[in-house]
Amino acid sequence: MPTTTEKWIEELKGISVLELSERIKALEEEFGVSATAVAAAAPAAGGAGGGGGDAEEESGTVDVVLTSGGEKKIQVIKVVRAATGLGLKEAKAVVDDAPQAVKEGIDRAEGEKLKAEIEEAGGAAELK
Repeated sequence: MPTTTEKWIEELKGISVLELSERIKALEEEFGVSATAVAAAAPAAGGAGGGGGDAEEESGTVDVVLTSGGEKKIQVIKVVRAATGLGLKEAKAVVDDAPQAVKEGIDRAEGEKLKAEIEEAGGAAELK
């Protein structure tokens, strides 16, 4: 006899991608969570437990902090969404609540690229 979870998975296999997306959004709203934020945070958490060489890792990594959304907030929100994988609501909150970290503990080259993209979109960012 299949378990409730197995029945649920079988039901999900039978629905359209659009309906699945709507259900995910409903779950996110109901429970105040974001599946994308969890997925994006998991690789960062896994890399942080690296052990020896922390001083080298810290010197090669930076935090990208959005200091201002600028006048073209929509363009900046698009850049934040693309860089973080956040949903529209979460990305808008990051831009509206500036100064706020967009990405933390990333490679310096990636950080400089993201900073340039934010500035090109009309926002202001700095590396820390």
